[in-house]
Amino acid sequence: MDYKTNVDYRKKTLIKLLDKVLLYESEIINALYEDFKKPAFEAILTETSYVVAELKDTINNIKKWAKPKKVLPSLLNFPSTDYLYKEPYGKVLIIAPWNYPYQLALCPLISAVAAGNQVVLKPSELTPNTAAILAKIIAETFNPEHVSVVQGGVEVSKDLLAKRWDYIFFTGSVPVGKIVAKAAAVHLTPVTLELGGKNPCIVDETANLKLAAKRIVWGKYINAGQTCIAPDYILIQKDMKDKFITHLKNEITLAYGKTPKTSPDYARIINVKNWSRLSEMIDPDKVIFGGETDKDDCYIAPTLIAETNLDSLVMKDEIFGPLLPILTYASDADLHTIISRYEKPLSLYVFTENKSFAHKIIANYSFGGGCINDTVVHFSNKRLPFGGVGHSGIGAYHGSLSFDVFSHKKGIVKKSNWLDLPMRYAPYEGKLKTIRKLLKWI
Repeated sequence: MDYKTNVDYRKKTLIKLLDKVLLYESEIINALYEDFKKPAFEAILTETSYVVAELKDTINNIKKWAKPKKVLPSLLNFPSTDYLYKEPYGKVLIIAPWNYPYQLALCPLISAVAAGNQVVLKPSELTPNTAAILAKIIAETFNPEHVSVVQGGVEVSKDLLAKRWDYIFFTGSVPVGKIVAKAAAVHLTPVTLELGGKNPCIVDETANLKLAAKRIVWGKYINAGQTCIAPDYILIQKDMKDKFITHLKNEITLAYGKTPKTSPDYARIINVKNWSRLSEMIDPDKVIFGGETDKDDCYIAPTLIAETNLDSLVMKDEIFGPLLPILTYASDADLHTIISRYEKPLSLYVFTENKSFAHKIIANYSFGGGCINDTVVHFSNKRLPFGGVGHSGIGAYHGSLSFDVFSHKKGIVKKSNWLDLPMRYAPYEGKLKTIRKLLKWI
């Protein structure tokens, strides 16, 4: 079957995929728990339900998205009808991360299939139970020459990247993103890189502190902080610091109890390596809440850190864990000094009732996307492009844009034959004045 040109076939396979993901939902939820104790609620909210919604939206709109789009023709080509045709790139490699190992594997795959590509999916080896379910679902849905799963560690990834692809879609860290980009450059392969960064979260003196604390705690500690768009550090107006810290402590306790380790709603760090990396960032003298760890359980408590040193380990790079440094500012210049110290982040959040302040922050700083008076939720809107800028990523996707990501757009002019203007043809003598006038109207 020619999935490259047959949109009906693509749609049928996506319907079959929808049946499979619904059939195996409970197994997926269990696999996510086995991999790093992801709570069922979070698994459904951020993984399985998101995939189902993406599939349904794609199935309902695939024919519209694939249809050639008529565009306004150029006067120079009169008479003509001009179109944009979307064609698949061809062979696509998708490398998925471990933090949302199901959603961030299947969502780009859905769009790549919808656009008519062949796909090889490389799930993360750090979440083997989820990877096994993904391989099972793919094997039961697709012909292997259409879509297949390749499992393995770093060496497998290196081997895959050494091959020639027509498109590469990678989600992960900035250092690995650079490796992917370098490998793709050898063959001039286009890429989408969904990376990360140190996402600032600004809270000014007009903010609703209690509600801000509630929303920040949720956005930071969901998935145990292992979210690329989680708030990485707080910038609180200095006069509000103590009051805000009290609200943060209260909200963490309300969410996870006095002993978060026993909470069924709190995930674990993915492995000992990442646990060790995060543990080294914890300076006991600066911990104002939390700080408890357990290596055997890969557990790190939701932790608040009073930070004043921008050269500290916790402020050097993206944290990607449940540690939340709290810094203060007194002026716009303070904000600029701190935020501009880092590469452009994937997300930025600002909590304020001052509209002009919010708009100034959005205008003055470059970042992938974000929220005013909330965190993380911009990811959920399929009508908003999701992606980074600079070191936080290349390209954006979601909704119809995901279909476009995996499609090459061919511009086609259909020229009529009933009129053929002689102006463009040689000899050009005597035509320059006329063509100058004509070009002014183009």
